Parts: sequence; C-alpha cells; structure tokens
Amino acid sequence: MDYKKHITIVEDWPQEGIRFKDITTLMQNGPAYKKAIMELTAYAKKQQADVIVGPEARGFVVGCPIATELELGFVPVRKKGKLPREVIECDYGLEYGKDCLTIHKDSIQPGQRVVITDDLLATGGTIEATTKLVEQLGGEVVGLAFLIELAYIDGRKKLEQYDIFSLTTYE
Repeated sequence: MDYKKHITIVEDWPQEGIRFKDITTLMQNGPAYKKAIMELTAYAKKQQADVIVGPEARGFVVGCPIATELELGFVPVRKKGKLPREVIECDYGLEYGKDCLTIHKDSIQPGQRVVITDDLLATGGTIEATTKLVEQLGGEVVGLAFLIELAYIDGRKKLEQYDIFSLTTYE
C-alpha cells in the first residue's frame, strides 16, 4: 500500500519551513490504518517480540494495537512526572534544549525481547532514549518499527545497531 496517499503534509507547521507529516488522516481511514498496523504487527512477530514499547503519545496509537493483535503487553514511555510508580529516566537532546523520558522500573523483565514502535523516525533522539531505558532494565531491543521515516534527517545513524522497519520513507 502507498501509505503516503493517506498521510497529509501540512506546510509550515508547527513552524515556518516544516512540512509536518500528519498521520491522523491515515488513522481516520479504517482499512489503511488496519493495513499499516497489520504490517507492523507482522514485523514484531517476525522479531519474536515479548513486549511492545512506545513513547508518548503517537507511539501509543501505533504500539497498542500491535500489542493487542499479538496478545502481548504494551509498555508506555512517558515524559517526566507522568507515570505514577517508581521509574527510571533518561535525558535526551531536543533541537532547542533537552527533555526527559521515563519508564516504570518494573515494566521490562531481564531478557525480554522488545520491539519499540512510534509514528515517525526523524532525528532518532526519542527512540535512542527509549532504547536506553529498555536496555537499562535488561530488555533486548530486537526491532524498531515506524509508520514513517524521514530519511533526509538520517535518524538511522543514531540507531544503526538496531533492526529498523519503516512502512514509508520520505527522501
């Protein structure tokens, strides 16, 4: 399927010069969204995932249906202060500053095979921080799965030690 037909490009959002890739139009199309989720699910199954992990918020709309389809658990990765139990955290760089991601300390068991999902691979910063959290808990990251990859930003370079699967790429 040509997923680009279902992704809306929004010019100059959230700031001038950005061509934002809006996946809400893909999600609003039931058959296209299901097809995307099923392809990502097949990838996670091939990687023999034990658990699916996704960073907020769009990682949830990708990862939760995959976990449900495979009857696996889903582990949310959230911004600091959003998870209620004991967490570990990882700071990561943004274009102008830094942020912090957290994961529940008991959410990943040592040796679990983890597929991390998100809507978009751009700089790779969020996913790099997510991999560090998973690995700090003893999980093995066996794959990274995305709806979209922005190849012209080359986030793959930060994540070259991982297997990466993207449904569609923008050069």
